[in-house]
Formats: sequence, structure tokens, C-alpha cells
Amino acid sequence: MQVPIARPFLGEEEKAAVLDALSSGQLSQGPRVAEFERAFAAYHGAKHGIATSNGTTALTSALMAHGIGPGDEVIVPSFSFFATASSVLSVGATPVFADIDADTFCLSPTATEAAITERTRAIMPVHLYGLPADMARFEALCRARDLVLLEDAAQAHGAKFDGRCVGTFGTASFSFYPTKNMTTTEGGMVLTNDDAVAERLRMIRHQGMSTQYLHEVIGYNFRMTDPSAAIGLVQLRRLDAWTKKRQENAAWYDRQLSGVGTPKVPSGREHVYHQYTIRLEEGVDRDAFIKRLNERGVGARVYYPLPIHRQPVFARMERYRGLELPETERATRAVLSLPVHPALTDEERAFVAAEVKAAC
Repeated sequence: MQVPIARPFLGEEEKAAVLDALSSGQLSQGPRVAEFERAFAAYHGAKHGIATSNGTTALTSALMAHGIGPGDEVIVPSFSFFATASSVLSVGATPVFADIDADTFCLSPTATEAAITERTRAIMPVHLYGLPADMARFEALCRARDLVLLEDAAQAHGAKFDGRCVGTFGTASFSFYPTKNMTTTEGGMVLTNDDAVAERLRMIRHQGMSTQYLHEVIGYNFRMTDPSAAIGLVQLRRLDAWTKKRQENAAWYDRQLSGVGTPKVPSGREHVYHQYTIRLEEGVDRDAFIKRLNERGVGARVYYPLPIHRQPVFARMERYRGLELPETERATRAVLSLPVHPALTDEERAFVAAEVKAAC
């Protein structure tokens, strides 16, 4: 049996929606993009949705819309995908890495507060693997220090903190990469409740134009296409059912797996399980563990094996040499993600659990 880590689904409705968009003759950022923006924002309870070409351009646009640039610092986790920090560099600002919480793998509010300096402009918690970060503490911290709160929600479509969707605490960026909980094949979205920020975002993603050929700011071509948005509209209608299935799969694993650390979900947080990530015990040879699972047909993966501050780009920079983030380092050595996608059958799920227990 072969069980992949992800199995993107594009059905007949998505195909028909794309053909309809292609037949319309309106391909780039047309009425379907506008409809998708409204629908995605409404789903999360946000006022504005601004679609972009991918999750990285969503992060970059959000930083630019808040005027963050050279001389500014943005506190981010090092245990995340590279774009969390590279987007900060791309606007000329400085990523400041803070450690994570050992249980949730999300940015630690305590470590974040200790990292604040007079140059700090923003905090960017990541809702890693689909689990919301501690947004009550981050919201309070940003309010007290007059800082911008930027949510990296690339993996957390529909996740909730105390009944409130992520994407509504600050300016939030989502990704629709094929393996995410829903896809537009490629694409991103920024959510915000701030009218002025929304206006700047719309200009930034469209060459800085407020109206045709009137360029108010420096912008880029970060637009989403109408065929992509057409897929997104169909996928958004499927999202609740897919999330429920991911949560059911995760709950089943929780009951079945032993010998590994299963995901911890603090009270008041709704995990949407972009990844089901376990922690292996200290001393376990993770490479051998993964090799065995992969050879047996289980598509287990490590997200992420090398912290961002140790990536070559950052390791060459003087300010990051010698940086110690103990919980981040421990996580990168111990985590392992298992297939949890909604297309997982009961037979496949049982096979994965049996192989994990055998590997233990």
C-alpha cells in the first residue's frame, strides 16, 4: 500500500468552473477573484479579502501595506517554512527569531516579548500545522506595545481560537498551494479589518495602481487569475467537510498511536490539521524511522528539518551566528508528519497507524 502525505482533490466541479472562467474571456483578476475574496473573508469573519498570486506574495504584500521596511524588525519563529522570514527580508526589514512553545510548536509569546527592541514594528506568529498560536497573548502584547500583528495563516484555513477564526486578529496571510487544506493550484489571500490597509494591499498587488495607469505606490504583479479563483470558490464550499474529516482522522490517530508524542491542542483552540505532526522520543533515530515508514509505503515527511536561522542565507549573516533557540532545535530533530488528508481511507489510516507502531 502507498499512502502519500497529501492527495489534492480537483473534481468535476472545479474543472467545470475553470472551463467557464476560460470561456468568459476574463482571465486575470476579474469577477471571480472579487467573488472569491468576498467569500473567503466572510467565511473567516473578516471585513476584507485581497487575493494574491501565492502565499509568499500575500506575506510580502501585508508587510508592505503596513509600511514595514528598512530599519524595522519583525519577530518571527524559526520553526516554519522559509517564506515566513524571507518575506521580511524582501521588504528590507530584519527578521528577529524567537523560540517556540514546546507543546504547540507555535511562536512563544514569552520568548517574543523578550525579543522586542525599540526597532520592533511587528510580530508574526505562525499557526503551524493548522493549530492557532496563542492569539490572546499576542493580541494583548501588540496592543500594549503598539506593534503590528501579522498572522501567517498559510496552513490554517478555518482554524479557530476561542471560537474566533484566525485571520481576524491582525492582518493575515493564507496560501492556496496544492497541498494546503484547500487550493487554487497556486494563490494567496490577505485578510484584514482595516480599510486603509485593504486599500494599500489592492494597489500593491496591482502594480501600485489606484485607478488604471495611476500609480500611487510602488507595487507588483501579485494578482490572482480568474481560473484560480474559480477553483477556490468550489474548494471553499468543500472546506468544512474536509476539515471535519481531517479532525476525525487526527482524533483516530490520537487514540491509536502509542510510543510517540501526539499533537497537543490547548483548550479553546480548533486545530484544522494541515499536518498531523508527532514528536519522537529523544534518542530515536528519526532518519531510520522515516526510512522504514517510507519503504513500507507511508508518505511520512519532516516539516521542518532545519530551522530558518540555520538556513545558508541566514547562517551567513553575522547577527544570526550563535543564535540559540533550544525548543526550536529540539523540534527540528524530533518531529514527523503523517498522512491526515481528507482522502485518507479507513484502510489507509489503519495501515499508517500499524506501521508507526511497528516502527516504534
